[in-house]
Amino acid sequence: MFIQQLEPVGGSLGLSALIATLPLVTVLVLLGAVRMKAHRAGLIGLVVAALVAWLVYDMPLGQTVSSAAQGALFGLFPILWIVVNALWVYRMTVRTRHFDILRRSFGRLSDDPRIQALVIAFCFGALLEALAGFGAPVAICSVMLVALGFDPVKAAVVALVANTAPVAFGAMGTPVVTLAQVTGLPLDSVASVVGRQTPLLALIVPLLLVALVDGRRGLRETWVPALACGFAFAVVQFAASNYVSAQLADIGAALIGAGALVAVPHARRPAAEPVRAAVLTGVRSDDLDEEDPRPEVLRAYAPYALIVVVFSVAQIPAVKDWLAKANQVFDWPFLNVAGPDGKPVGGNVFTLPLVSTGGTLVLLAGVCTAVVLGVHARVAVREWLGTVYELRFAILTVTSVLALAYVMNLSGQAATIGHFVAAAGAGLAFLSPVLGWFGVAVSGSDTSANALFGALQVTAAQQSGLSPELLAAANSSGGVLGKMISPQNLTIACAAVGLAGREGDLLRKVLPWSLGLLLVMCLIVFAQSTAALSWMLP
Repeated sequence: MFIQQLEPVGGSLGLSALIATLPLVTVLVLLGAVRMKAHRAGLIGLVVAALVAWLVYDMPLGQTVSSAAQGALFGLFPILWIVVNALWVYRMTVRTRHFDILRRSFGRLSDDPRIQALVIAFCFGALLEALAGFGAPVAICSVMLVALGFDPVKAAVVALVANTAPVAFGAMGTPVVTLAQVTGLPLDSVASVVGRQTPLLALIVPLLLVALVDGRRGLRETWVPALACGFAFAVVQFAASNYVSAQLADIGAALIGAGALVAVPHARRPAAEPVRAAVLTGVRSDDLDEEDPRPEVLRAYAPYALIVVVFSVAQIPAVKDWLAKANQVFDWPFLNVAGPDGKPVGGNVFTLPLVSTGGTLVLLAGVCTAVVLGVHARVAVREWLGTVYELRFAILTVTSVLALAYVMNLSGQAATIGHFVAAAGAGLAFLSPVLGWFGVAVSGSDTSANALFGALQVTAAQQSGLSPELLAAANSSGGVLGKMISPQNLTIACAAVGLAGREGDLLRKVLPWSLGLLLVMCLIVFAQSTAALSWMLP
């Protein structure tokens, strides 16, 4: 048995923590300063983490390799299994041109560009985040806005800022699932606390979007539909994450938010021509006036309806228990780790959810989608393989980052850093969202930031007397605000709207909003750690 050490370097917690940060510092420097590709930075960081575990923490080389393998497998299944299948569904809608029908359908909901921004960037973007994440909402929504006549820069900024509130529950809840896995906390507990933080962002972001689109006039004239949309989104995200399913939180919130927006009479009124002239400064797509047959419109919406139905059925207690019977639970080979207290850690046992995992459910919905859209089996398989090829670097990045996180967690490096950080005491609650924000800003992924810093947050919370669930959730909730400034998302946005090389321009426009919303989240988490808002926690 390997027993973790907290102070392997000269019996000093400070020096040990300094050495333990080397893998993280390596990744962050390679990404931020050297601007190395994320998959290469992740692999180099993994090598550094393994060397620190083996040479400094005396973790046997076999157990070090085994812990990395467990992290890589978790990255592949269930995380990337969800992402691949979700993007596969999207690719089939593009191939059959039903995505164009969907875009035109959104454009006809309202001719007011401020309402269009809410429908597409906030509501549909949240649905895309729920299904796929990893940059897909920014790329797809910004292109749709440009097709409606938005200036490319404004379209990209709106898409980036909108991609915040749904991120923690994106990709079928992948970030919170990862957070629960690496921290050892129950998924329901972590998801319920996140669901009492990010909905507060949902109240603000729609108002911010209409202000970004049309300044004070936009806020003055469309605050009612914006607030209705944000309030409905927030209520459903809270209710679903706390009482239904973390995987369904964003799907339900996006659909109900869109419904509430469209239900407000003000949202359906024609926009004044001065407003349209001031906002729609780009080139409008020629096919927006094309009429689509109603059956084809229904088929365009069908893939998303099928996913909702499949996941809803999977949450029925009897069905959920039946699916769970296929889960494989086994002792992970060549791994026998105990914490500093001598008790075996949870990582010694691995659970493989073969059928109940979100990726398998999305795959089932994807098969149904292929039938509904008339996609031949051979073409559907080719699209699936094409999705894997398209995501090849993302797959390498996620698996290497998860492998790095598992090595740091199981070797004791994360515990050392957590004990050292705990010296911040009560101020730790205020700073914990910043750590998640920083992690997402450099990695572009809330999932990766949770894998890197989740266990650290929990250890620090335990040492400082704070709620582990609160700080773990704060890592994810703060992380969502780093998404809009991550180099990965900025590059995706620029490439999508034809602004290659102008990432710096976008960064300057969105950075103040990212920092401002981060401050709001820091204040929320700090207040939740005190009597002021502690009543909000489960």
